[in-house]
Amino acid sequence: MDTNEDFERPDGRAIDQLRELTFTPDFAPNADGSVLCAFGDTKVICAASIDNNVPRWMKAQGVKGGWSTAEYSMLPYSTLDRKSRDISRGKQDGRTVEIQRLIGRSLRAVLDLQKLGERTLWIDCDVLQADGGTRTASITGAYVACKMAIDKLLANGDIQEDPFNDTIAAVSVGVFKNQEILDLNYLEDRDASVDFNVVMTGQGNFVEVQGTGEEAVFSEQQLQNLLKLAKIGCTQISTSQQAVLNT
Repeated sequence: MDTNEDFERPDGRAIDQLRELTFTPDFAPNADGSVLCAFGDTKVICAASIDNNVPRWMKAQGVKGGWSTAEYSMLPYSTLDRKSRDISRGKQDGRTVEIQRLIGRSLRAVLDLQKLGERTLWIDCDVLQADGGTRTASITGAYVACKMAIDKLLANGDIQEDPFNDTIAAVSVGVFKNQEILDLNYLEDRDASVDFNVVMTGQGNFVEVQGTGEEAVFSEQQLQNLLKLAKIGCTQISTSQQAVLNT
């Protein structure tokens, strides 16, 4: 894809360049697996906990195997203006519910819940600092934290087979000043005419593509360009995930 001659990103990155991606493992020592996942200035604490039980609805319906679910929140000081906690409003906002369901779906796409046994794999994603892409950072970090927790089960002999059949990663792409770009920061996300969140497996399959024109439209060619950028980003993210898990 071509780059507009006069185009420049706010932070000087190339159109297909991720922000600096770092993982700090064991960030929450009381969790079964945890990591601080940072895409530039976006920082999300992802912690996985394993409960030796399953939801009541599974027992009531006779559903075998385990379950995985997620909770997501933005800490009050994660944004420039203080964000009230959901509990102070008496209910979760629609964005929170949407994102935690997305995280849960993404993990279950690469989990064999039968191999997990009668256990619930909880993942808590808490945004420490927001600069765009908090949901994709949450999914990316959630996989690392959950894999760490699962590896402990395997090492202890609590399960015999790894329930993960693939890796999972996510990244944002969009059209900013008429240019397709990878991994949008806040300024780019705020002013983007088209905004996508893409979730992919390590084998290159799509789990979810969320995309919309922000009072704008996009062409089929732009769509293809965005998906190509997302694949580039998710491939690099998967490599980084494996590196931290192998240390």
